[in-house]
Amino acid sequence: MNVPLLDLKAQYRSIKPEIDAAVAEVFESQYFIMGPRVKACEEAIAAYSGVAHAIGVASGTDALLIALMAEGIGPGDEVITTPYTFFATAGSVARLGAKPVFVDIDPVTFNIDVKGIAARINARTRAIIPVHLYGQMADMDPLMELARRHNLVVIEDAAQAIGAEYQGRRAGSIGDYGCFSFFPSKNLGGAGDGGMVVTRDRGRADKLSILRVHGMEPKYYHRLLGGNFRFDALQAAVIEVKLRHLDHWTAARQSNAQRYDRLLTAAGVVGPHRLTLPQVVMNRHIFNQYIIRTARRDELKAHLLSRQVGVEVYYPVPLHLQECFSGLKGRPGDFPESERAALETLALPIYPELSEAQAQYVVESIAEFYRR
Repeated sequence: MNVPLLDLKAQYRSIKPEIDAAVAEVFESQYFIMGPRVKACEEAIAAYSGVAHAIGVASGTDALLIALMAEGIGPGDEVITTPYTFFATAGSVARLGAKPVFVDIDPVTFNIDVKGIAARINARTRAIIPVHLYGQMADMDPLMELARRHNLVVIEDAAQAIGAEYQGRRAGSIGDYGCFSFFPSKNLGGAGDGGMVVTRDRGRADKLSILRVHGMEPKYYHRLLGGNFRFDALQAAVIEVKLRHLDHWTAARQSNAQRYDRLLTAAGVVGPHRLTLPQVVMNRHIFNQYIIRTARRDELKAHLLSRQVGVEVYYPVPLHLQECFSGLKGRPGDFPESERAALETLALPIYPELSEAQAQYVVESIAEFYRR
């Protein structure tokens, strides 16, 4: 059996008439950049996320970048975040000339360890970027309390977590900004790059709207130094259609995660010297990824790939050890939980269309590895 890590063709087939009609409508209008489809998508994402405003941008990376730009963060400033995340989180900070300052992760949720943040705050600190990794939110209440005490901006990196919740509040709705990615592999993925920034604050939303069009307001009059961060109408049309199915897909992901938990436990591969399963700590984990841990990760990965099971390592090198951040003087051992996660974590297929037979095959392949 061949079990891909992700099957976007299966998802497309399930909603093909809706997607095709929405795309055809954009072509008929010939209105490709911004416009009514983008506005409709923004309103839908804002409502879904429980905020007043949403600003579509060209990618999840641009969402982070433009939020930082809106706060005037640049040279001499520091932004606290996690070293165990996709590069864009810290890369956006460094791109503006500011310094990413890392705090290690909680080993259970893989999110920033809020208890470690206070020690990293100083007079240069301007913001905190918690990452809701793999679809589970960071511990936001103590983080927000700390941020307010020190007058710091909070930018939620919710690229993997649209629809996730923390004590009944949606990802992106708690901090000053929430940043989403619509990269095709995400739980809400477009037909290319795309992103969104959400905020409760009208003034911030207005500034973001100006920054994404080269700081222009009105046309050809540039109030700010912005950039070309505009959202395509085609992407907006696709996202708006898919959003209507997102809760159903999330329920399927959660069901698949529970099935894995049950089958892996029954197979006897969970426990010391074998696998650790993902833990649901916050109340709505949307399982953008299903992450297992094992000290024999690379061996298990090779075995599963040989059995035609798609797996992936997110992320093999934590950011403090990346070559481009060598100027930060990071060394092995600085953030032990992040480094251990980078060596032990492995993502299994979790997409909504995953069948029971496919899940059983994945588990049987894992069990075979440990029997061998």
